[in-house]
Amino acid sequence: MLLFLIRRIGGAILVTIFVSFVAFVLLDMTPGDAADTLVGDFASADQLAAVRSELGLDLPWFDRYLGFMAGVVLHGDLGKSLISGRPVTTLIGERLPHTTLLALAALGLAVLLGGTGGLLAASRPGGYLDLGITSLATLGMSIPTFWAAVLLVLVFSLRLRWLPVAGAGTPEHFVLPVICLALPFVAVIARMVRASVLDVKHADYVRTARAKGLRSGQTWRRHILRNGLIPVITVLGLHAGNLLGGAIVIETIFAWPGLGRLTVQGILDNDFPTVLGAVLFIAVMYQVVNLAVDVMHALLDPRVGTAAL
Repeated sequence: MLLFLIRRIGGAILVTIFVSFVAFVLLDMTPGDAADTLVGDFASADQLAAVRSELGLDLPWFDRYLGFMAGVVLHGDLGKSLISGRPVTTLIGERLPHTTLLALAALGLAVLLGGTGGLLAASRPGGYLDLGITSLATLGMSIPTFWAAVLLVLVFSLRLRWLPVAGAGTPEHFVLPVICLALPFVAVIARMVRASVLDVKHADYVRTARAKGLRSGQTWRRHILRNGLIPVITVLGLHAGNLLGGAIVIETIFAWPGLGRLTVQGILDNDFPTVLGAVLFIAVMYQVVNLAVDVMHALLDPRVGTAAL
């Protein structure tokens, strides 16, 4: 198990470094920089060059990347925003609770609705309930998140006036972003639970348990659910990380003051450190979630940890 953890942690570190390098190169290739935003459209070339020199934007890109990574590794410093002058870690810390709350609520809703729907569909495969749940899941996976957000705003905010259009601060502001963020994951979890449970229901050890006289409820608890939910946990881990990235679109549409909106605003302002810091932080959180899922998977099925060695 220890070697399994060491390999997973080492892989996570390499992936994070690769993500930081690719993000840095792509941001460096984008036209314009924060100096253009700060000096305005009517500044002279000398003024622009002076600001770029003060911000360190005139240094070669590789020197700036090494400086950034040295600050991250040695001091946990993501730099300062070129627009506000505040530390990026402070900006992320202010926005992170909003994104975390949104992601956890969406994940909980997705697990509740998707898991229940998948179990109901698997309990009577081929029936009307199975057909209806499968059709709704397919529809949920097909609808783009931004389109669903606009549609819900038009219906529940502008026409019915039940919920606010955008913003934060009240429980009503929380409803539409959570539903929109959870919608595609409800569909994924429902389909995954259905397929996994149906696969386990026809396994030899389940038939053996029933032949020995084990009651239906005990068969479901001891064999079907325990083994059928192992692949679902892996999917949950992958999509829990995706919720942080998916929140960028939702937070922008609903003006939710989270990490995604901070990233979008940083892109619009050419705020290089803010965008890079947010991307790197999301990548780290994604790796942490995947590592936790791998450990949970290995604990539920010791063969996973043994095979990885």
